[in-house]
Amino acid sequence: MIPTYQAALEAFGTAGAGEGWRCLPFFNDGSAERVMDRLDAMVAAGDRVLPSPDDIFSALRLTPLASVRVVILGQDPYPTPGDPHGLAFSVKEGVRIPRSLANIHRELREDLGAPMPIHGHLAAWAQQGVLLLNTALSVTAGAAGSHRKLGWQALTDQVIRAVAAREPGSVFILWGSDAQAKRALIGPGRHLIIESAHPSPLAAGRGFFGSRPFSRANAWLEAEGFLPIDWRL
Repeated sequence: MIPTYQAALEAFGTAGAGEGWRCLPFFNDGSAERVMDRLDAMVAAGDRVLPSPDDIFSALRLTPLASVRVVILGQDPYPTPGDPHGLAFSVKEGVRIPRSLANIHRELREDLGAPMPIHGHLAAWAQQGVLLLNTALSVTAGAAGSHRKLGWQALTDQVIRAVAAREPGSVFILWGSDAQAKRALIGPGRHLIIESAHPSPLAAGRGFFGSRPFSRANAWLEAEGFLPIDWRL
């Protein structure tokens, strides 16, 4: 168990973890250290920061840059203790499925005819090259959006640019206005960009349902000569 966020940063990138990401400026210009120091200071002051240090870099650790085929952008981690574990929209097995994720499950079933998932652990997607990236990697428990100005934007912008700069192209799935605001970082050309409303209960009925992101992503991947993602959970 990693005791602090600064220790999590030190562990990140060892033994091949985070391959391809450690060269980003965020990890080399002091930005990462400053964010970790702020998180550790919050914990020392009595705040509960989510996710834990063990999980703070899970998205980058499970999906190295070279393996990225699809990027799904979230906003920030679920603010409920026990829910976030470093992958956007995901919760571990045995954890109650949040409503946004339940809507993703519903669209998955209706899009692909897949069985309705009984859990919300999306690590199987990450291990196939689906980068489940939140635009802020941390949050204070009970305070959604509380870390959006903490310094994470530099990292997430650099990650998006790094994926967009690679050959061959990738699929970017942008749910909601926050994710769609990052479109300019992707640029025109060889990528497939799928945009729709956010899967949250307040927005899903305004264009998320029926958007068929999973089949559209797979059709593009296969047309480009890649294996499709097995979206079943």
